[in-house]
Amino acid sequence: MSFHADNYRLGTGVMLLNPKGNILICRRIGVEGGAWQMPQGGCERGEEPKSCALRELKEEIGTDSAIILAESKDWHQYDLPEPLRGRAWGGRYIGQRLKWFLMRFTGKDDDIDLQMHNQEFDGWIWVPPDHVPDLVVAFKRPMYQAVLEEFQARLRIARSNR
Repeated sequence: MSFHADNYRLGTGVMLLNPKGNILICRRIGVEGGAWQMPQGGCERGEEPKSCALRELKEEIGTDSAIILAESKDWHQYDLPEPLRGRAWGGRYIGQRLKWFLMRFTGKDDDIDLQMHNQEFDGWIWVPPDHVPDLVVAFKRPMYQAVLEEFQARLRIARSNR
């Protein structure tokens, strides 16, 4: 896997489920009106997606207490809005291409510590899967809908087993 492809930063995203089948979303620091997202981030050179996902989870929410239930078949991407393209990631990328992992949270809510690493978020909540697209920033919404659709069968099972 190369570090970037076609001007997209390669990374991973984590759809983390609690025992009720709800999904963790976090609010980015310093974004007016709030910008909610699932944990995600860029892969380091030579890092495999699975390792990247667990590392990003630990860095962003302070714990990697999770088991992987599924991996997305495809890479999903989003484009940054034009005003952000020159600022995000030093202007090197036009967006991000992510491999997604569906994970079951095995820890306790008290294990979540947004200040564990370089803090990116100032809040978090568990939400039902069908509420996620309404809460995330508009430019990531199509990607999130595609990921939710891809994991739809697994999400139904998770919610019925609560």
